[in-house]
Amino acid sequence: MDTPYIISCSLTGTLSFLLGIFVYLKNKKSNINRICMLLNFSISAWSWPLCLRELVNDKTIALFLVRLCYIGAVFIPPLFLHFITSLLNLKKRNLILFSYILSVFFLLSNFTPLFIKDVRPILSFKFYGVPGPIFYIYAISFIALITYCHYILITFFNKSQGQKRNQIKYLLLGSIIGFIGGFSTFLPNFNLKIFPFGFYLISIYVFIITYSIIKHQLMDINIILKKGTIYILLTILLFVPASILSLLAQKIFLRDIHYVFSAFILLLLFCVSYLFNKIKPRTEKVVEKILFKDKYNYYDILSRFSKDIISILDMKSLAKRIIETITQTMKVQKASIFLLNDEKGGFELVESKNIKLPSSHPLLSKGAPLPHYLQKIGEIIVKEELAKGIHLSELKGVIQQMETIEAEVSIPLISKGHLIGILNLSHKFSKDFYSHEDLELLNTLANQAAIAIENARLYEDLKKSKSYIRRADRLASLGTLTAGLAHEIRNPLVAIKTLTQLLPERLDDEEFRNHFLNIASGEVDRISSLLNELLEFARPSDPKLEFEDINHILDGMILLISTESKKKQIQIIKQYDPELPRVKVDREQIKQVFLNILLNAIEATPENGEIRIKTRSFKKPSGEPYVQIEFTDTGCGIPSEYLEEIFNPFFTTKTTGSGLGLSISNQIVQDHRGYIMVESEEKKGSSFYVNLPVNQDYPKRRISDLENRTQKNISIFE
Repeated sequence: MDTPYIISCSLTGTLSFLLGIFVYLKNKKSNINRICMLLNFSISAWSWPLCLRELVNDKTIALFLVRLCYIGAVFIPPLFLHFITSLLNLKKRNLILFSYILSVFFLLSNFTPLFIKDVRPILSFKFYGVPGPIFYIYAISFIALITYCHYILITFFNKSQGQKRNQIKYLLLGSIIGFIGGFSTFLPNFNLKIFPFGFYLISIYVFIITYSIIKHQLMDINIILKKGTIYILLTILLFVPASILSLLAQKIFLRDIHYVFSAFILLLLFCVSYLFNKIKPRTEKVVEKILFKDKYNYYDILSRFSKDIISILDMKSLAKRIIETITQTMKVQKASIFLLNDEKGGFELVESKNIKLPSSHPLLSKGAPLPHYLQKIGEIIVKEELAKGIHLSELKGVIQQMETIEAEVSIPLISKGHLIGILNLSHKFSKDFYSHEDLELLNTLANQAAIAIENARLYEDLKKSKSYIRRADRLASLGTLTAGLAHEIRNPLVAIKTLTQLLPERLDDEEFRNHFLNIASGEVDRISSLLNELLEFARPSDPKLEFEDINHILDGMILLISTESKKKQIQIIKQYDPELPRVKVDREQIKQVFLNILLNAIEATPENGEIRIKTRSFKKPSGEPYVQIEFTDTGCGIPSEYLEEIFNPFFTTKTTGSGLGLSISNQIVQDHRGYIMVESEEKKGSSFYVNLPVNQDYPKRRISDLENRTQKNISIFE
């Protein structure tokens, strides 16, 4: 009795029968699933009689069992052909019909000596079939038909791509292994004394087909199994046969069964399997590094990239980085990324590679089929998988839109339950499908990308908010100046009006005319200068860094606050460095800084006080040239406990004002890579020092608080 052969037959028969039921129950209406079920039942019907044949001692019963096994065997080739052609949508109706008719002929002749005429002992088998004349025809047709089926699979594998390619790959691998085993069972029939070791491969075929169904969705089956269920199934499939083999081995070799020893062996196997899962990840990583370096680097790059993109805050740069990295590492031909634009009411194309969309498609509306479907399911979709349900109107629109934007895979970018973007990828250069591992990795990347995009949006919103706050602060400063400037403009206009009224009476007086022209011209020039400065300050403009004369900018701001200073009879003293280098700044933003500091100084300084404005240049120890603007007043000063808080937003000790002026000024100076320092003593006055780098293209250095304090005394007296 060949015990391993019996176990293999029973295992193949049981697994094939269970797989057939499993496939059928998953989709009873599918023709492919029904054919697959019958194919597995045929394999099971062939395997079980072979198992029983080895357990009987009666020759008549053995002959009956041999003939019984061929009831299933004769239908394996036509069912496999039918299954392959249905799966690949091939029209081979005549060939399929002929193969079934031939199988019926073999079935009818099966219980006659024309097919199997007797049984005999051969090798380790007690009984093996002796072929009749029709059996030779059956063997030839079996080999020819199965070979033709594999030729079809290989041909389609070379032409296919994506999910279909992977399905064919696993089916081809499993069937080659299984049918090599099937061919080997013919050898003893023809009195060739070669043991059919290939029969053991048939069980492997069933395992591979089962794996492909579960892992790669063969035959439209989408299975989600909990880990516990898988572990229980594996325990049954592995430990039950292992227990039986252990007991049989002891009986055969030791003539006795030692149950304690058997329990120890099974416990040892359990521990090994448990430890296997523990050391597998590290071993896998080492093997991938050594034998599959390219694939390991591919995953490693994408994993690191998912962390790096969080630091990118510019939306355009972020989208470009996502596209470039994915297309390079996953070897994708084409890619695009659409991001939600609420103002435009849809998803706008922000970056793409090798894709030329019609002018009507750079924007996907929120209600379009693709965004609507992605928002609904919240998962990565593959066009090839959706095509299986193309008869559904919803999926048809999604597929058409994916074809328009040349997408094979669409990845939703979701933040707080809302779709904020869509990442689309085409086929790979290799035409391989997107594996389960690829999709898992892309899903992780999508989550990270969604966070990065949300951060970039918040940053853009923050920049816009800062711009609005600065504009509001500018308008507040204008409001402070408006009343005084109106008075300043009205006085010269009154003088000019009076002179024009007197002019007709004293037109002949040359001295009066000359005096009138000088006064009128001077007053008009003064009004013009005030209005120009006011308009330039009020006019919003995009940030623009250019080399500017700081002394000249200060003169303009002093002119604007002259009315306010005259009201309190405050003297403005200018001590400019005539050799001051020009500084690369945004003129309008720096004006806002100077105006805020000057208005604060006027407000803090009592009547008949003074404000001193000095400019100087200095170099830091690193050699970087700076310009310093000092504003010193003789006002009330700032309490020492408030010095660290005056630049905080909304902090103010005044009864009026928003407390944003100094905060905005400090931010503007920091944006220019400069810094502001303050010295103050109560009842004696305050000094503000604005330090600006001459050229912002100088290699950047981080300015720490300690460095600021260290440079403080140097820069003041240098």
